[in-house]
Amino acid sequence: MADNHATQHTGGHPAMDYSEHEKTYDLFVGLTKWGTISTVVLLVLMAIFLL
Repeated sequence: MADNHATQHTGGHPAMDYSEHEKTYDLFVGLTKWGTISTVVLLVLMAIFLL
């Protein structure tokens, strides 16, 4: 799903490291996804065991 973005950049500022930006974005998306999943799991477990 995240592999459909282009890795070749022809425009933009030459000092920008676009591959590093893409790695940072992929890390952010992954951490957000797993953080959301773990929060949902924690809330479900709390609902089961604390109610």
